[in-house]
Amino acid sequence: MAAGVQHQEHPRGPQQKGPSDEPLRRGWTTGACATAAAKAGFAALCGQGFPDPVCITLPRGEQPAFALAEHALLPGGVAMAAVVKDAGDDPDVTHGALVRATVRRLPPGSGVVFAAGEGVGTVTLPGLPLPVGEPAINPGPRAMIRAALAEIAAPDAHVEISIPGGARIAERTMNGRLGILGGLSILGTTGVVVPYSCAAWIHSIHRGIDVARATGLDHVAGATGSTSEAAIRQLDALPEQALIDMGDFVGGMLKYLRAHPVPRVTVAGGLAKLCKLAQGRLDLHSRRGGVDLDALAVLAREAGGSAALAARIAAGNTALEAFALAAADGVALPEVVASRARQVAQQVVEGSGMVVDVALFGRDGTLLARAGRPAEG
Repeated sequence: MAAGVQHQEHPRGPQQKGPSDEPLRRGWTTGACATAAAKAGFAALCGQGFPDPVCITLPRGEQPAFALAEHALLPGGVAMAAVVKDAGDDPDVTHGALVRATVRRLPPGSGVVFAAGEGVGTVTLPGLPLPVGEPAINPGPRAMIRAALAEIAAPDAHVEISIPGGARIAERTMNGRLGILGGLSILGTTGVVVPYSCAAWIHSIHRGIDVARATGLDHVAGATGSTSEAAIRQLDALPEQALIDMGDFVGGMLKYLRAHPVPRVTVAGGLAKLCKLAQGRLDLHSRRGGVDLDALAVLAREAGGSAALAARIAAGNTALEAFALAAADGVALPEVVASRARQVAQQVVEGSGMVVDVALFGRDGTLLARAGRPAEG
């Protein structure tokens, strides 16, 4: 969703059911749409014409095709192509928006240079995964665009992404509060939009636990998203059936486990999500509120941070910025957050006999802290 700029991961949900019990249709992220438009424009610049439809390869291997809504060769060696975003049955504020890429070639060795056109925001505050001054085209879509251009020729190009009317749409998102000004963010780590349904997702969590129990597994791991899922799977050498796609519903997972226990459960996630768990929240979705930076400042003090550090964290912009500030001062904030998150999770399953541990990962899947492993007692 466009409002999901604050999300650090995009969970992979099950296929949802509508009122008629028909599967809800999945859609494509703004990042996937931007990739398709950029690939079409670059192909035209390379003498291949505008492919219509244009096919792209998503990070998990899907190969969707996008019809072009616009395309033109412009003066000065510039190509423009655009697609209309289809978010499927998800209530996405960018559904139906035109995502346009304007592309021109650059000298060999230049790489891909990104620019924000009309309706795409610019980062103006620290704490996001892009430096201040950069166009709000997230790392995932940037990687997809580079890969798509590389399928055609050496990816040396200037790529401007625009969404006409995007500034108006952005007023319905959290972008302004996060310091992304002038428009929307280009988002998406998988390229796929999964319709959001609490009932269907929690049902899937329950069934995953049932399968794990039925196959005799003694350790399951619930992850907030694809990055933390891949990281915990590799770290603990877990089979696929041990992975519970809990997304934001850590409470739903833990409460079901309390009634249907396994010997051990790991809660795995990124900074912002596990900060919320550490603060006592069992629904980690952004609609339930953001990270409480004042509470995070208190945890920084508990970790040995100074009053000055706590003040900087409380006045900061995001959880990501808070952790960066703590790291710069040599304060082990991830360890305190993981420990507090584990306490909250353990309380939910009290009396079940289960051992709970928490693994906190960075955006790139690096383990930042772990609390409650059996070896730790």
